[in-house]
Amino acid sequence: MLSIASSHPGLDDAMIAKSALRTFFNIAEAWKLSTDEAMTLLGLDSRSTFFKWKKQPELAKLNPDKLERLSYIFGIYKALQLLLPKPEAADQWIKRPNAAALFQGKSALERMLQGRVIDLYVVRQYLDGQRG
Repeated sequence: MLSIASSHPGLDDAMIAKSALRTFFNIAEAWKLSTDEAMTLLGLDSRSTFFKWKKQPELAKLNPDKLERLSYIFGIYKALQLLLPKPEAADQWIKRPNAAALFQGKSALERMLQGRVIDLYVVRQYLDGQRG
């Protein structure tokens, strides 16, 4: 399996994991996610792995699925910060019911918590569309 580090000289997998997971945990805190919600977004089913990654992110082995999930989550976060310049409004948006057909009256978080990468992708695409 190729790693991101192999295509980016000067970076190693531990540096990437540390940076990516720190960013994720900061977003999870801003969004006030429960442990179970954060685990679902990451595609994890092991609480011990989750807490190990939280404590020592540089030890995480991020496979392509995890990197893809993180990429979508970072994109969702960034899009919300651009669309809703007040940080608290941006952070609360994911939990608010949404009338857009894509969400069927549910929140974006409910859609993302279905646990599939495609659900993260769809929310990201929706927000990118809103940005124009």
